Amino acid sequence: MSESHRFTNRLARETSPYLLQHAHNPVDWYPWGEEAFAKARAEDKPIFLSVGYATCHWCHVMERESFEDEAVARLLNEGFVPIKVDREELPDVDHVYMSALHAMARHGGWPMNMFLTPDLKPFYGGTYFPPQPRFGMPAFADVLRAVREAWIARRAEIEQQAQALLDHLREGTTPPRQAVRDDLHAQAVEQLARRFDTAHGGFGEAPKFPQAPLLQYLLALAAAGDERARTMLLTTLVQMSAGGMYDHVGGGFARYSTDARWHVPHFEKMLYDNAQLARVYAGAYRLTGDERLRFVAEDTLAWLAREMHPGDAPAAFSSAQDADSEGVEGKFYLWTADEFRAVLGEDADAAARLYGVVPEGNWEHGANVLERRDPESVRASLALSAAEFARWERSVRDRLYEVRARRVPPLTDDKVLADWNGMALRALAETGRLHGRPDLVGAARRLARFLLDLMTRDGRLCHAYRAGQLRTESYLADYAQVALGLVELHAASGELQWLEAARALAERMIERFCDPDEGFYDNEPGALPLRARDLFDGAVPSGTAAACELLLRLSGVFERADWADLAQRTIDRNAGLLAHPEAAPALLHAQLLAERGAELALPLAPGVEELIAAAQAEFAPLVTFAIGAPDALPVLAGRKGGEAYLCRRGACQLPAKSIEELARQLGTLSSF
Repeated sequence: MSESHRFTNRLARETSPYLLQHAHNPVDWYPWGEEAFAKARAEDKPIFLSVGYATCHWCHVMERESFEDEAVARLLNEGFVPIKVDREELPDVDHVYMSALHAMARHGGWPMNMFLTPDLKPFYGGTYFPPQPRFGMPAFADVLRAVREAWIARRAEIEQQAQALLDHLREGTTPPRQAVRDDLHAQAVEQLARRFDTAHGGFGEAPKFPQAPLLQYLLALAAAGDERARTMLLTTLVQMSAGGMYDHVGGGFARYSTDARWHVPHFEKMLYDNAQLARVYAGAYRLTGDERLRFVAEDTLAWLAREMHPGDAPAAFSSAQDADSEGVEGKFYLWTADEFRAVLGEDADAAARLYGVVPEGNWEHGANVLERRDPESVRASLALSAAEFARWERSVRDRLYEVRARRVPPLTDDKVLADWNGMALRALAETGRLHGRPDLVGAARRLARFLLDLMTRDGRLCHAYRAGQLRTESYLADYAQVALGLVELHAASGELQWLEAARALAERMIERFCDPDEGFYDNEPGALPLRARDLFDGAVPSGTAAACELLLRLSGVFERADWADLAQRTIDRNAGLLAHPEAAPALLHAQLLAERGAELALPLAPGVEELIAAAQAEFAPLVTFAIGAPDALPVLAGRKGGEAYLCRRGACQLPAKSIEELARQLGTLSSF
């Protein structure tokens, strides 16, 4: 047995790549579940809960430094019941205890290391702990000893503090009520403009995150005619895709930029970022006609198709690619000037100007992070037409990609998550529809079948799949995001089955996650000491915001006023958040949909194909499509086939009989 496999713990039976990374630690890890809880109760030991994910850089560091250390493992095994959790598999566990960490006035992040009572109440925690004291942080072994001593000597005090913390968290899940402002969206744009970086795009200082839900909200405002939103959106999209946060060789975006100008990324790539950003760029292309935006959208989806399909699930997408390869962050993506020249030969000088490669390096240790800041000056220097320059750059990229592909690649976390794949489904379908790419719509169909057939068990849409095994947990965001993807697939394909499947998911979502008095929860009742509810948008929309958007879109199509009322009550209940646009842009987007959304009813009839195709090519983000035989859907009832009906809150404009008239009616939605 190799030195690295001298130990094997219970995590070896799991499927999560993150848990499997810890399967040979000397720590006696348990997965989250009753076996661990029962041991803690029986032995009256506190639980040490460690939460991370497979592509987390500092999770790797803490494993090497501490969890592989036998002396540290002895402290953990003797004094605690150690539990390891993949935050992407169990987002409710992550949210509840991250909320507790924040309530302790500590910074959040991963790895998250929390100490719990045997009945799962949190009482102390932190993130990364070093092996020796540094950065003002205590050594991990010293933390373990201190917590164990406190558990023995001050047990009653710890129990009391844990209960008080839990009560505080429970109270914090119900926000104060207030009315939605009439000038809500104008005020949101005003606030965002004050935070906007006019030089580089984005909001605030470094580090900068893409904030895809916020960009999607700005895109909807821009499509509705708000010029300030349009400027902030397009500046950000252009600058972000020109910097090193975008992979100019292989496509796709890294998770965030470490600087304000999108130059040096944290090189990890996430499915959720790229699915959402592909949608934003696709819509922005249709809004502006800027071919660079089209390229980024399609290039991002091409990267997903090329590198992110798990081997046993070729229709679905993996969760993430690591930042590290060979133990070095970014090594896979970086170039020295000499490497660049060896690959490109006589094209190296022009390509170096195009991608910002300099002999001394534009980052650390002589390395270059590729950018693409001024392609027009390079094209002019080469005296090439736009088409010729595009072919030349494609040749350069292909050669760089071929060489890079021979490097040791970063780890890919190949588990399939329903909510993130729902976002990818929506991106494929919408980009395929707007860009005239039937191949992308076909990929969306295959993904939809996978989600509905292989990730559904006993009528329950499950959250995580890997290596042929399905976890049975399910979450609000799974139902909402997959259903939103299905709604868009119906718009792109005209196939009624996807809209019906979205309706069925919405019904189950309400049954399982909605309390008539309290609104939506992110999880179903379970072992956690309280139900999870995260109302803030981070890198992804909150489950509540996605659920509201879904219900608003389906309410008009199926004439379910009760669904629209439920969505509006939920928005009203959380109106206090809407005053903070960076905190809740997806909920703002849902409110915009409630105010200005419409349905486009397209009853089928012979000869209507041209009108439907023209409608599908229109970019109207606040419009929900309903395509089918007359009377196939409530919104189609009584409609004459071959005409288009733009409807809002049960009232429809005069039927549009031509492409020109339909375009005019859709143009009336631009009202800022």
